[in-house]
Amino acid sequence: MLNHITIMGRLVADPELRTTQNGIPVTSFRIAVERNYAGQDGERETDFFDVTAWRGTAEIVCEYFAKGRMIAIDGRLETQAWTDRDGNNRVTVGIVAESVYFADSKREDSKPKGKGGSARGRGRKAA
Repeated sequence: MLNHITIMGRLVADPELRTTQNGIPVTSFRIAVERNYAGQDGERETDFFDVTAWRGTAEIVCEYFAKGRMIAIDGRLETQAWTDRDGNNRVTVGIVAESVYFADSKREDSKPKGKGGSARGRGRKAA
């Protein structure tokens, strides 16, 4: 079976690093992806996708990416079944990032959070 997605978009907000009870780093963030075609009104529509990154990938996303930065993601789709407050069964589809890549040029204000200098991981794949 094949479950692979490659997608590129801009972060909607700054990602925040969390840690599970077992000490595993994780972050969840949303990206905005502009469609390749314009609608009848001439405007391009934008789709929003929820992404989760784990371990080292989560740490890299939180260290080097910020709201508005373009990010390319290799990963897989994952579904989660849940029940809402009214007892209705729901299914959410999200992306689990396995690798992330810088997809825009370095900006002057893009220093790693909490450090001076440039992003050393720029241009390299983050596993």
